[in-house]
This record gives sequence, C-alpha cells and structure tokens, in this order.
Amino acid sequence: MTTADNVHFYEPRAGHGLPHSPFNAIIAPRPIGWISTRSTAGVLNLAPYSFFNAFNYLPPIIGFASNGDKDSVTNAEATGQFCWNLVSSELAEAMNTSSAQAPPQVDEFDLAGLTPAASRVVGAPHVAEARVVFECRTTQVVPLVTAAGEPTVTRMVFGEVVGVHIDRSLLHEGIYQTAWADPLLRGGGPSAYFTIRDEDRTDMRRPVWDG
Repeated sequence: MTTADNVHFYEPRAGHGLPHSPFNAIIAPRPIGWISTRSTAGVLNLAPYSFFNAFNYLPPIIGFASNGDKDSVTNAEATGQFCWNLVSSELAEAMNTSSAQAPPQVDEFDLAGLTPAASRVVGAPHVAEARVVFECRTTQVVPLVTAAGEPTVTRMVFGEVVGVHIDRSLLHEGIYQTAWADPLLRGGGPSAYFTIRDEDRTDMRRPVWDG
C-alpha cells in the first residue's frame, strides 16, 4: 500500500523537483501523432507529435496537441486537411529525422527520405511507407487554457477520419492485429520509446452488470 511517507508529491506550478519531468513518462506509452499536411503554397510538411490519441468512435475523430503554432497546425487549419501516419519500428529513424525544427519551406518528406503518396479523399499527402494511414478533415483547432482560464501556448487539432488505409498483412480473419504493426510508442524523458509484443497481450471482457 502506498503511504504518504513513500510518495513524491508536487504541485506542477511549483516545479517537480526531479531531474526530468515525470509527466510524460507517467502518461505512457503514447501513440505518435505523425502528421502530414500540405501548406496553402503547396509545401509538404511532416512532423511527429507525442500528445496524440483517438476521441470519438462514430464518426471517428482523432487529435494532436501542438506546443505552439507549428506548421502542422497552420496547415491543418488553413487547408482543413491532414493525415495521420502510423510509425512502425522500421520507420523510427525517418520519424525522428522529421522532428527537426526545420523552417516552413523545408519538405520533411524529402528530408527524411520518405515518399509522399496522394490520398484518396483529402488533398494532404500521406507517407507511402506507413502501414496504416488516416485521412482527416480538420474539425476544430482549440487553444488550451488553464483552470484559471488563462491561455497556454498549446493548440489542440481535431480531425474527422474520412479515409483509412490498412496494410492487408495486418489483418487476421478481418481483425486488425495491433502488435503485428510493430507500432513505436512514445515514453518519457527526451528520448524514450517503446514497442509492444503479442506475448504481452492480455484480454479482458467488459463485465455485464446484473445488479
């Protein structure tokens, strides 16, 4: 049992008092929001975001948070489109290369040696090498605020998934096999990433309430 004597407690506004913030490491591992966009001027952009997830079933809605108005946010808001690309382990180095703080005129597809592929529904390209892709239409760009109502530097971009690409080899009897895709997941600290294995899988059915 955890007691007050063996708990490290801190209030974020006063600092965590540790060598590195534990926040990202606690909310982990997280799927990577590898977002591809095209600017209104036609320049391609590709960048990974470590705050990314799914938020709605039907219609499917995903979202990523950007610490400041980066090119992905600007493009997704201006064009109303973006794509999410699955980062599998074999694409780790390319993903990391695309995270460089390059100026807006730089095409990260070219920088990372990746192939931009035309999407079927939206105008934003996707990573041809990615084994899963979501084509999205931007639904909201929400500035995040504090509990006191003060603005933060972060903006949350939500998009409705309007097209899904899945490598058929990741389907078994019509069911998507998460571990087969070998997704790379973000951990804590400046450089920690994780993978998952099928042997680590646990299945639990939701209980039926009979009371």
